[in-house]
Amino acid sequence: MTIAVLSSLIRPAIEPHLPDWVDARWFASTDELMEIVPEAEIGWFDLYDHAPMAEAVKRASKLKWLNSIYAGLDFLPLDLLAERNVTVTNGAGINAITIAEYTVMMMLTYAKGYRDVVRAQDKREWLQDSPGKIELAGSKALLLGYGAIGKLIETRLQAFEVDVTVVRRSGGEGVLGPNDWQAKLGEFDWIILAVPATPETEGMIGSEELEAMNGTSVLVNIARGSVVDQAALVAALRVKSIGAALLDVTDPEPLPSDHELWTLGNAHVTMHLSGRAQDKMFARSAQRFLENLGRYHAGISLEPIFDPARGY
Repeated sequence: MTIAVLSSLIRPAIEPHLPDWVDARWFASTDELMEIVPEAEIGWFDLYDHAPMAEAVKRASKLKWLNSIYAGLDFLPLDLLAERNVTVTNGAGINAITIAEYTVMMMLTYAKGYRDVVRAQDKREWLQDSPGKIELAGSKALLLGYGAIGKLIETRLQAFEVDVTVVRRSGGEGVLGPNDWQAKLGEFDWIILAVPATPETEGMIGSEELEAMNGTSVLVNIARGSVVDQAALVAALRVKSIGAALLDVTDPEPLPSDHELWTLGNAHVTMHLSGRAQDKMFARSAQRFLENLGRYHAGISLEPIFDPARGY
């Protein structure tokens, strides 16, 4: 029997379908997890609080396969996972559809001034003109990050006739390489961040990059708060050297209630809700986990593989 330590949250979706070679140990609290995790060969330890989740990984000395619903796992002891040669599967692509849709929604909300429309409705005020007059059609977007989410963002924006330029490590025809995009920032109306959180991407948008944007450029971040120098961004928004920032992610999270970002009219903060704006996340994750169980038992490569050494 193979011991699998699994969250009770996912139990209804997977327990009826578990093969007989799996000895499932369920946890409903952090204390229960810490008690049973040392015996886990397979683990699905997802917790909203990342610190005990990382601690569980440290204690799981027998772990061979770690599964997670999260796409970004930078909060885990990645060096330890690599040292122990643990196979890691993450949630890459699970939330890609809803995050791509959310990205377009954020852009349209800004372009059409829809926040002001909602506020006018709350006050029962009949507006005589649209507070936003930007059309997506014909605008230019720079897309940094071309994984499952980035690819879906591209297709959806192309449907709105947005001219999308992609940044890819490998370069290629019609795309920008990792050393080319900074010099062209001023050419784009939208700069969209969909990169993984790695040491390489940390602070990739700083004061120099913000200064290189034009006065109407809009920064859209659905990646991680850490990829942007938030102090530099606040300074740019304060003096309106860029058009706006549409931020599904911040640093830290939750954003403190007294943080200046809340007060800036050209900052849209959506509380890291993009991946949660759906009702299929657990069903998709359960199905993927069950399929990977079959692969694991057969000695076939699991999908999608998260590389602790690369951080994505």
